[in-house]
Amino acid sequence: MERKLQGKSAVITGAGQGMGKEIAKFFAQHGANIVLNDLNADRLKETAAEITAAGGKAVWVMADVSRSEHVASLIDEACNAYSTVDILVNNAGVLRPTSFIDIEEQEWDLVMEANVRSVFLCTKAVLPIMMEKKGGKIVNISSSAGRSVSTLGGAHYTTSKAAVLGLTRHAAKEMAPYNIHVNAVCPGLIDTEMVRNTCKPEQITYYENSFPIQRLGTTKEVASLVLFLASDDSSYITGASIDINGGDLMI
Repeated sequence: MERKLQGKSAVITGAGQGMGKEIAKFFAQHGANIVLNDLNADRLKETAAEITAAGGKAVWVMADVSRSEHVASLIDEACNAYSTVDILVNNAGVLRPTSFIDIEEQEWDLVMEANVRSVFLCTKAVLPIMMEKKGGKIVNISSSAGRSVSTLGGAHYTTSKAAVLGLTRHAAKEMAPYNIHVNAVCPGLIDTEMVRNTCKPEQITYYENSFPIQRLGTTKEVASLVLFLASDDSSYITGASIDINGGDLMI
């Protein structure tokens, strides 16, 4: 197998489970040195152990990436471990299904901080490193919600994921002269713990039958797309928002 990220250092937020965990493992298979971030230490340890058992390199940092001091420590730890940061995957986030009329300000702020503020803070923290060496890849995990309306989440989730797309475009425009590529991935319904815990089995079946490709997406499929955007294969792509949703937005 061609190791597309050989020797690169990658920080991946929300890497304790779901898409983040799969992205981390897939990047490690392609030769990247991984910095795992999450709020759950047990999940981080498990992910790191799986990567190292397969011959990869991984360190983990428990941090709340919606807080600037935690983000600074995360990036410091990444540089201490691997000297630099070549790739950032902003995957951390939360979903709440609350209806518009029932969303309280505190819950609105929670979703916006976890889903938007974290992307801003982590991106801002790595940019000086990438600008100095004139190169880097940033991949933001948005959602089909950011392109339309959320299937499972509330208005705050839809708004937060749309904001990530705007942030992606603007960062890409400013950072292009430094050879820093910033792109977003917009997954639809992916077979993760979050989806399984949010939906009843009959709801999942209903959604699957409504898609042109009649199934949920897999975390491996998302990881493959993120790998493409983090590798040299995407050297002429920046500011893009790429859908991976089984054709959901066509209907």
